[in-house]
Amino acid sequence: MFTLNPNSGIPIYRQLAEQIRRMVAGRQLQAGDELPSVRELALEHAVNPMTISKAYSLLEVEGLLIRQRGKPMQIAPQKKSQLSEQARLLHLQPHMEQLVVAARQLEITDEQLLENLRKLLGNNQLAGKNYQGFEQ
Repeated sequence: MFTLNPNSGIPIYRQLAEQIRRMVAGRQLQAGDELPSVRELALEHAVNPMTISKAYSLLEVEGLLIRQRGKPMQIAPQKKSQLSEQARLLHLQPHMEQLVVAARQLEITDEQLLENLRKLLGNNQLAGKNYQGFEQ
């Protein structure tokens, strides 16, 4: 369900939280859907359970998850405004800004960047990969 990369330089709890946020915004996870338990996810990805718990707690404080005693964490009902296209695009904004900065530093023109993005978007091989390029 989730792909966590300990070598990415991004803390594991942030990777998990971002993936859950995006999956909710993209409607892959919906209100009432249950998430794997902290133990289950920690074992599956060979990480400390506190790391998973930190991500879940962060999302609970944000109102994205609901904790019910004795039950798995669930996706909380979302406001319609959180599911709009604009709200979903906001999740990509930091990544797009990083891409633009990197392109400027590498002296890549806007046209070159857009051409390469179009190629990536048209590449069917990317359909089965997560946001870091790893097979799902």
